[in-house]
Amino acid sequence: MIEIKNLVKIYRVNPIVNDLSVTINDGDIISVIGPSGCGKSTFIKCINMLERPTSGQIFIDGEEITAVGYDLLKVSRKVGMVFQNFNLFEHMTVIENVMVPQIEILKTGKQEAYDKAVALLKRVNLFQKAFSYPNQLSGGQKQRVAIARTLAMDPEIILFDEPVSALDPAMVGEVKAVIKDLTNTGKTMIIVTHDMDFARTIGNRLFYMDEGVIYEEGDPETIFSNPKKEKTRRFVNGLKVLEFRIDSSDYDFYGAYASIDEYCRKNQIDYKKSYHIHSVFEELCQGILLKKLDDYKVHFTIVYSNKDERVEITVLYGDEPFNIIDKKTDDLPLKIVRGISSSLKYEQTDENGYANKIFVEID
Repeated sequence: MIEIKNLVKIYRVNPIVNDLSVTINDGDIISVIGPSGCGKSTFIKCINMLERPTSGQIFIDGEEITAVGYDLLKVSRKVGMVFQNFNLFEHMTVIENVMVPQIEILKTGKQEAYDKAVALLKRVNLFQKAFSYPNQLSGGQKQRVAIARTLAMDPEIILFDEPVSALDPAMVGEVKAVIKDLTNTGKTMIIVTHDMDFARTIGNRLFYMDEGVIYEEGDPETIFSNPKKEKTRRFVNGLKVLEFRIDSSDYDFYGAYASIDEYCRKNQIDYKKSYHIHSVFEELCQGILLKKLDDYKVHFTIVYSNKDERVEITVLYGDEPFNIIDKKTDDLPLKIVRGISSSLKYEQTDENGYANKIFVEID
């Protein structure tokens, strides 16, 4: 069992992992997903002490591996890691790559290390490459060698850091199949991945990480089908979000327009939708709200779905109920928004301290 208590890892002044606590049971198969830079890789590297935590504690089978003076060789015997970029020894043959860690760390005899390497290379269907060098292998073959090398150490826990992200699409399936086979061994496995289908099907638990913490966790099917938290919903559904908080009539609208342009470009939103997003922002915020609200307080959110190319815009505003899209209102900015929208709705709310919400959908 792995117990993690108040784990913090800071680079310079930035907390990459921020007060993270979790218990991982023996035999758990855990997928870890989340946006780039949220601390996923740093989290698992702390578990095998490739990254020393800034503070907090990690216990494996009741022993605190973060304690001062703890023998890190004991960690390397218990915890194996498969890296994104393979980390093979280029000057050694495939079978030597699998043998040497056994000999150097486990002090295994050469014949025993050789026999075990042969068995493991057969298991990952690579014995035919046993005497080849890494530069003679495909990316998928290299990753299977890396998995065999990790298994040779007979770890209780295996960590995978984006094991298929560096591979050509044609090579991904063979590595996934090997990892899937390992789920039947009873070993504890933690797999950081951006492959949502793989994350959904590989294990019994899923962690969604954001801002250095486990933002939501549960069984994969529940999190993908019915996430409890909004950031999780956006991520698993491939939703791209841009938000503006406007609190003054002097707000930098030109900067906001530039941000919308960049958002549309990065997400490959077509010109027509991009133009409509600009128009809704301009007409609702500058054309209507700036003129009608005494206390100018607006939260404008754009959400774009990669799956169905739909745009959803939510506008929160005001401290008191005030419907700016009442059907009796017939000014030009509202006519423009109505013409653009496939759906335009108003409701009273108490979300984030705002009293009003407008929902705009653009197909």
